[in-house]
Amino acid sequence: MDYIFLQQYWWFIVSLLGGLLVFLMFVQGANAMIFSVGKTEEERSMAVNSTGRKWEFTFTALVTFGGAFFASFPLFYSTSFGGAYWLWILILVSFVFQAVSYEFQTKPGNLLGRNTFRIFLVINGCLGPFLIGAAVATFFTGSDFTVDKDAIGNGVAPVISSWGNGWHGLDALANPWNIVLGLAVMFLAQVLGLLYMTGNIDDDTLRERMRKRLWASSAFFLVFFVAFLVHIMTCPGYAASQDGTTVMEPFKYWHNLTGMPAVMAVFAAGVLAVLYGIARTLACGKYRRGIWWAGAGTVLAVVSLFLIAGYNGTAYYPSTADIQSSLTIFNSSSSPFTLEVMTYVSFIIPFVLAYIAYAWRAMDRRPITREEIGSTDDKY
Repeated sequence: MDYIFLQQYWWFIVSLLGGLLVFLMFVQGANAMIFSVGKTEEERSMAVNSTGRKWEFTFTALVTFGGAFFASFPLFYSTSFGGAYWLWILILVSFVFQAVSYEFQTKPGNLLGRNTFRIFLVINGCLGPFLIGAAVATFFTGSDFTVDKDAIGNGVAPVISSWGNGWHGLDALANPWNIVLGLAVMFLAQVLGLLYMTGNIDDDTLRERMRKRLWASSAFFLVFFVAFLVHIMTCPGYAASQDGTTVMEPFKYWHNLTGMPAVMAVFAAGVLAVLYGIARTLACGKYRRGIWWAGAGTVLAVVSLFLIAGYNGTAYYPSTADIQSSLTIFNSSSSPFTLEVMTYVSFIIPFVLAYIAYAWRAMDRRPITREEIGSTDDKY
């Protein structure tokens, strides 16, 4: 395993974790639907308990994604998390809202009331996916930072990365294309959440209501996703040459997609799987497995977008302040020893995924019903 292979391998691992994170944000998408899908206390309780059994998966995926990025590409971590910290703090706070809301909404002595904590879940359901989508969009649109590796020898102020403005990440929300991808991810999470609850809740009234909501969420997702996709495929991209020089290249991301046929095939398969899961659920009122088609397609499509952003001589974290400060998988990775040790550790990932699948199946063995919600105290 040479150094270049290890760098590419870990960008693929980070991409895979990113795809799994976006899929697992069906929890956030379902939470955003609590009040629009559930019209009574019983129905809202069913919706909350449907996702309540899975929220730890999403939180764990977020932490694992951040940890893998930190360990494999520490310069990105120090640049983005250290410079654009307000954006990442908002993301983390929204997920703290989620954890607190699940654990405290039914606790004795809850003075705020259940619906107050459910409003927090709705905030997390909208804000979390939106901000994560906006953060990922900066992989294509760029951020305002500079990198000076020579500063590490400065005994007074050994600061390698510096942010170019006082907004520290909130400036990402000033770029309309970051907002477009943020909205696309938010509505995708809602689509996945509706598809999951459709299969997980055994109630005809709620299922019919969710199918109606699925029409609107799917339409908004497709509009924003296609708009962002057309933009990045037609705009100039940040190409990194072998000597480390970064230049603007017209249609760079389109060239990446067509220049990597395997990635293009995976991306097309992912998009088609998402569309199939949505269309089959809308067309057949009794179909319950749309989440698996759309979920698998989401993972494939997101992994492909990450690979387009980082492979084929591309700066995955472009700098709008100094183009030569842009980060690539080659100039921002850990040492060969660190990546090699991590690679051996990563071989246990299939066993972890197998355990998650086992636990998932055990929790979803029986769908949620009105009778279960009314007869058990073991609920959120």
